[in-house]
Amino acid sequence: MSVLRADAAAIARAAAALGAGDCVAFPTETVYGLGAVAFDARAVAKIFEIKERPTFDPLIVHVLDTAMLDRVARAVPPLAAQLAERFWPGALTLVLAKRAEIPGIVTAGLESVAVRMPAHPVARALLAAVAAPIAAPSANPFGRLSPTSAEHVRAQLGARVEIVLDGGAAPLGIESTIVAFDPAPTLLRHGAIAREAIEAEIGPLLDATAASGAAPQAPGQLPQHYAPRTPIRVVDALPPRAQRARAAYLGYTSGAEGYAAQRVLSPGGDEREAAAHLFEYLHELDALALERIDAARVPAHGLGAAIADRLARASAR
Repeated sequence: MSVLRADAAAIARAAAALGAGDCVAFPTETVYGLGAVAFDARAVAKIFEIKERPTFDPLIVHVLDTAMLDRVARAVPPLAAQLAERFWPGALTLVLAKRAEIPGIVTAGLESVAVRMPAHPVARALLAAVAAPIAAPSANPFGRLSPTSAEHVRAQLGARVEIVLDGGAAPLGIESTIVAFDPAPTLLRHGAIAREAIEAEIGPLLDATAASGAAPQAPGQLPQHYAPRTPIRVVDALPPRAQRARAAYLGYTSGAEGYAAQRVLSPGGDEREAAAHLFEYLHELDALALERIDAARVPAHGLGAAIADRLARASAR
């Protein structure tokens, strides 16, 4: 594996690797992605192999601009266009009718494709250099903690990926929000753009974020996901002190005494700060190889809903 500082030469090298049918890891504003050219079914298949990801779980396709979007999606409904105008480039994924050129492996055989236009300068430079849409889930083994740094990618995927572009810490630190439009605007995944912000633009959303066990319509819908190796549980009340010595604590606004280690997502209760720290702190606590992680329950409103969603799926057994 080559971890390369994401300068112009490294981006050109990564684009050449993508053009040759390889996969590369790269930063976005949400988390690090593992990408392949979306039109190349064999290259996309390598993503599933590297991540050990089931092929029934669709991928997100990243585009640079509306011209590239037109190569991916057959139509953009008016409400989708309104959200794109407001939130793109950014951490919003739209589920749209796909063009035939997008292979079925990208969409898990669905006739829709999840698309977003990233804002991160390295992701955008890579898209411009390869001049093609990039299919990219998070750059981690399937079901495990999402990576928010190049070091997380290196530690989890190792030699399975040849090139990792290091663009520093992902600034948002949590995945994109996903919205579908057929038959009505529907929230499929909580993410870095709060549901309330989307509803302020287009009105109420139906909600399909609950872990149902059915085949997913979009990434991040499986009941168990985003999990550290260390067992994690969401707690409303602290356990007896005697049960804390071999455990770690992940607090929302405050810590707790008696734990072997602890992290506080945001002492001031800032949801954006908390979201940015979530996976970073879980990686740190997971590396300690303790008996478990106790995570304080997070209020499920605003970006707190995305944090609560990740913790609920990480703790599912």
